[in-house]
Amino acid sequence: MNAALPWAAAWRIARRDLSARFRGLRLLLACIFLGTGALAAIGTLTGAIEGELSARGQEILGGDMEVAMWQRPASPDEAQALAALGTVSGGTRMQAMARSTTSAAPIELKAVDARYPLYGALVLADGRKVGAPPAGEAWLAQGALDRLGIAIGDSFTVGSATLRAGGVIAAEPDRLGEGFQLGPTVIVDASVPSAAGLVAPGAMYRSKYRLALPAAADPEKLSEQLQHQFPSAGFDIRTRDKASPGADRFVGRMGEFLVLVGLAALVIAGIGVGGGVSSYLEARRGSIATFKILGATSGDIARIYALQIGAAALVGSLAGLLAGMLVTPLLARALAGLLPVAGGLSFAPGALLLAAAYGLLVALVFAAPPLLRARRFPAMALMRARITPLGREKAAWLWSGGGLAAIVALVLLTSGQVWLSAGFIGGAAAMLVLLALLGWLVRKLAMRLPRPANPLLRNALANLHRPGSSTAALVTALGFGLSAFVLLAAVQSAIDGNIARRVPQQAPDYFVLDIPPDRVTEFEGIVQHRFPKADLRTVPALRGAILAYGPDGAMTRVADLEEIPEGAWALRGERGLTYADDVPPGNTITKGQWWGPFYAGEPLVSVDEDFAKAIGLKVGDRLTIGLLGVERSARVANLRRIDWESMGFNYVLVFSPNTLRDAPHNLAATIDLPPGAAPGPLLRDLVNAFPSSSVIEVGQVLTEAREVLGQVSIATLAAASVAVLAGLAVLLGAIAAARAARTYDTVVLRVLGASRAQVLAMQLAEYGLLAAILAVVSLGIGSGLGWLVVTQLFEFDWLPDWGEIFAVLGAGLLLVLAFALGGSLPLLRAKPARALREL
Repeated sequence: MNAALPWAAAWRIARRDLSARFRGLRLLLACIFLGTGALAAIGTLTGAIEGELSARGQEILGGDMEVAMWQRPASPDEAQALAALGTVSGGTRMQAMARSTTSAAPIELKAVDARYPLYGALVLADGRKVGAPPAGEAWLAQGALDRLGIAIGDSFTVGSATLRAGGVIAAEPDRLGEGFQLGPTVIVDASVPSAAGLVAPGAMYRSKYRLALPAAADPEKLSEQLQHQFPSAGFDIRTRDKASPGADRFVGRMGEFLVLVGLAALVIAGIGVGGGVSSYLEARRGSIATFKILGATSGDIARIYALQIGAAALVGSLAGLLAGMLVTPLLARALAGLLPVAGGLSFAPGALLLAAAYGLLVALVFAAPPLLRARRFPAMALMRARITPLGREKAAWLWSGGGLAAIVALVLLTSGQVWLSAGFIGGAAAMLVLLALLGWLVRKLAMRLPRPANPLLRNALANLHRPGSSTAALVTALGFGLSAFVLLAAVQSAIDGNIARRVPQQAPDYFVLDIPPDRVTEFEGIVQHRFPKADLRTVPALRGAILAYGPDGAMTRVADLEEIPEGAWALRGERGLTYADDVPPGNTITKGQWWGPFYAGEPLVSVDEDFAKAIGLKVGDRLTIGLLGVERSARVANLRRIDWESMGFNYVLVFSPNTLRDAPHNLAATIDLPPGAAPGPLLRDLVNAFPSSSVIEVGQVLTEAREVLGQVSIATLAAASVAVLAGLAVLLGAIAAARAARTYDTVVLRVLGASRAQVLAMQLAEYGLLAAILAVVSLGIGSGLGWLVVTQLFEFDWLPDWGEIFAVLGAGLLLVLAFALGGSLPLLRAKPARALREL
């Protein structure tokens, strides 16, 4: 019995046989490169954004800690407690209307004191680093200047205050921490809101106090201290470690989703790895036979070629990691303005190691079967390659199964949403199995179909089911990528369709905030004077935080919760509150009874049924809120189902009037104009008559939301593109693997009189049939999944743009045909005489 070849000797042989350009293993290199590069780019980008959120936490938040409250400034006791903790910079944030002599526009008014900014720098377009503007001046975003039609030095009005445009904001250090806004930023001195009449009792504004703490202070502990010291104050406290919780959640979940999409693309690339390794070993049959005749054992063969394949996989992974790092700045530029990410290269060791691990594990899973098959075959059978195909190897299942288990374990161990990741893996696996089954059915169907009379079509059909055909692998690989494209196009166009068709029908033309209750009749008169048939609805508008909930004697305090329950978003900070005599339009009572008009009994509240389910709230339980620093309690009278798609005023909590009517508050209104009405004159009338109110055009809000969705879709589309590229790599690999057999077919056809054009037409017919199959499969699976996402997850109507979907699918299919024909062109250059001599 021959002794096993040492690893060092095996490497010397492997290195001599291995081409410096990895000839024969380029498909493996390309597939691993694509998958690893995608995962590296996603991981590096996510890491860079999370690093920026962490490193710039003070700058993004505007302090080490921020304490915010609605509709009131801090009380003297609260201000004293904050001042004892560190340096305080206070200010006000509110929605307001700015007016020039020719235009009016909604703005985000940001009033700051002399200490602003505590961290970072507020930079103007002329290069000046500034703080709060001088009295009578304002710093404006470029969008505000454009909408008002003014230039630097011109005057404009906010409320009852006239201001001069003193500079254009180029960099606002705490922009991300301020959150989504309904208009461009205008920064003013802290005294302006009061002087302009914008912070009267009941006005909808937010007071924010940023603190610069001593170096040794722990913001989290100080936050808990303030919450316990002022339990009814309704504080919304953020710290530098969670400067933008919404961005943190978005980046984390989007990053995990993209990693899973990239991993699915890597698995598709794995099919190409298997094909590439099979093709490589097929070309090495003579070398393997020679090794065995010279005394090499099966283990020696496995070592030699495992080292070659491992070296190629390692090089492909390293190249993918480098490419992923290099492409990150391009992705960062595409997401600029939406998320914070520094320009230039970023290095995230954890993400890169994880991407490399995934790449090498996928190489193991798909390379093991052909490698183990090759080592077991006897030398004489290897010499009879044309008539003796390689058999199956049971041991390969152990290696492949172990690699798959390691991949799944890595995904679950590194995921922040384990069940979501497990569901995605299960869904992707089910989709791959379905596609593999469809590929098998396509082969069987092609085998049973009647033979066409045209010899070119007959040969093209036969190639779909011939021995060694890659039809099943191609349907699986390309079908997955193209289905992802169709899915994305279907979801995006369906959402656009809902916005385009339903919003104009259901959404009001205007939202109006901060209407004084004693002037509501005047407000209604202005609207009715311009448009007698306008649909006008006014509701009381307040802000408050839920402090406690549950049955009598066993209420849960929100401040004591370690984690907010899933779906209980209304427990985070202050939310909109209102009261009503009647059930709000678009709402349906599902449990309990409504109190009816003129109710004067125990304070009651109506709760959204989904929110109640998330926190375990039942009819008869109690709920305590903090309103303007005062606790108020009410009993849950009923649960409601809310039609959130109505685009009107929808409140999670609606109280009986006797609960909140005595609290200072203003009204909010929606205005729905008759079809074809010109809104310009009404907007000017309202702004002139109610300078302290804010008029918000729904169209502008939707435009900004579409821009955000457009930026997010870029990252998703990029990840899906990798799946298509991986599928194309599989296609090229299948062509390369079958090149020897196809060469002999071509030679025989040429000898029998076929022209090059006829041979090319045969190839076109074969891949045209494959493209038609892929079109049907991808359209069915992609649109079906899109329907599920749109109707079940988003609960929208199914309104896709089929023209856009077919355009995306058509572009993908043309790409497939182009690559297929390009890969087949070398067959036309085969010399019949030379090929026949090698038979």
